[in-house]
Amino acid sequence: MINDIKKTLWATADKLRSNMDAAEYKHLVLGLIFVKFVSDTFTARRDELARRFADPDDEYFLGETPDLETIEAELEDRDYFRAVNAFWVPESARWEVIRAAAKQPDIGKQIDAALTALEVENPKLKGILDKRYGRASLPDGKLGELVDLVSTIGFGADAAQAKDILGQVYEYFLGMFASAEGKRGGQFYTPASIVQTLVGVLNPHQGKVYDPCCGSGGMFVQSEKFIEAHGGKINDVSIYGQESNPTTWRLAAMNLAIRGIEFNLGREPADSFTRDQHPDLRADFVMANPPFNISDWWHGSLEGDPRWVYGTPPQGNANYAWLQHMLYHLKSGGRAGIVLANGSMSSSQSGEGEIRAAMVEADVVEVMVALPGQLFFNTQIPACLWFLTKGKQQRKGEVLFIDARKLGTNVSRVQIQLTEEEIERIAQTVADWRGEPLDKGGVVNDYTDIPGFCRSVTLKEIAEHGHVLTPGRYVGAEAVEDDDEAFAVKMQTLTEKLGEQMAKGAELDALIRQKLGGLGYEF
Repeated sequence: MINDIKKTLWATADKLRSNMDAAEYKHLVLGLIFVKFVSDTFTARRDELARRFADPDDEYFLGETPDLETIEAELEDRDYFRAVNAFWVPESARWEVIRAAAKQPDIGKQIDAALTALEVENPKLKGILDKRYGRASLPDGKLGELVDLVSTIGFGADAAQAKDILGQVYEYFLGMFASAEGKRGGQFYTPASIVQTLVGVLNPHQGKVYDPCCGSGGMFVQSEKFIEAHGGKINDVSIYGQESNPTTWRLAAMNLAIRGIEFNLGREPADSFTRDQHPDLRADFVMANPPFNISDWWHGSLEGDPRWVYGTPPQGNANYAWLQHMLYHLKSGGRAGIVLANGSMSSSQSGEGEIRAAMVEADVVEVMVALPGQLFFNTQIPACLWFLTKGKQQRKGEVLFIDARKLGTNVSRVQIQLTEEEIERIAQTVADWRGEPLDKGGVVNDYTDIPGFCRSVTLKEIAEHGHVLTPGRYVGAEAVEDDDEAFAVKMQTLTEKLGEQMAKGAELDALIRQKLGGLGYEF
């Protein structure tokens, strides 16, 4: 049912877009979904409190005959709402007020005023809400229709269920906008199957989770889902992020707030290299999908930076700057998972080969995964996953290589995704290799190399290959089933078949010549 709802909502929302650019329209839609969520959770809490105030068996009971004035005054107490992480929503920002004004010509200005009122009451939202409705270039009436459409999201009085549905709709819309925007959209949205693979291998049950280029917060959302699916609580992890694009930074904050996830995205949107918002952070887990191969990242202030432990990254490519930035922010025993372009595994340009060699020899590279092509909305550049660690506890002096290029299922003509079973296979392979279960009390199988898929390789052998980290170089070829037919017999059979086909071809050639000759065309 939820999938049908998401598709219907998207189809309607996209139709209302008219000729408006998807990149701009995205913020209008997602901002309204957020306001609807905030208002819904506020109303649900308010209704719950009113019931509890009248229940003699409840600790919030206000007495046998509380007058309406007493109840109303009590409902104005912000502490009741802070206790459950619900935002306080002033009357002008409540969804029923916005919906009632949907058909008015100044609905855009009214929404902007509602957002301002929300920010005043909730300092945590300061700078997060994008007040662009009054100047939105939608045709007359379309914004009101969009308000009516968003009004249909909510479904049920159960606050937890409403939050889950709103979260799913929000995430679905992010993905669809990424697809609609093409290249630009993919910069802030990492396809779910890639994030699930990162999270599955990292296994972040508790501690500090950090993403220095967090986009719209997808890594954190998948971490939450993973933790809940494995019997933990989202409060077991602390979320730290950073994002340089101001509008994407806002999307991330809204995406996390919708799920009630506590987060720290820094004081402001900022570049992770030159204005690190969490300089003292040492995280248990780092997971990121940084922009591939960016060339305009360098600044003179980065010369001699303490993050460049394994060598100064080249000014023309940030890949090894990202890898070292994430290692720097890992605590001892911590793990990082990073999506990068395939070239990062073998490049020797501008000193990258030396940096990679230093990282391998320091035993901070744990697992390398080659991914299938066409996983992203926006690029055909083949990608890989780097898994790094500080203070390796298991398999010292070895790196696990996984070649997943043959995995994946088509979801459209231009895109594939990894299935849950394939993600589980990768994660379980790593867990077996480490000797650590995916779940507390879970199963650990004996690890064995599988030709064509995975192999554990010593640092000595990697050095013999010039410290190239491409899995295909190490895992070998997939075992081919032998049909026990002797080579000489097989060759005889194939030769006879080829002879028959060539004879048939000669017959057809002669027939074509004859027919064309009959028509007066000799050759």
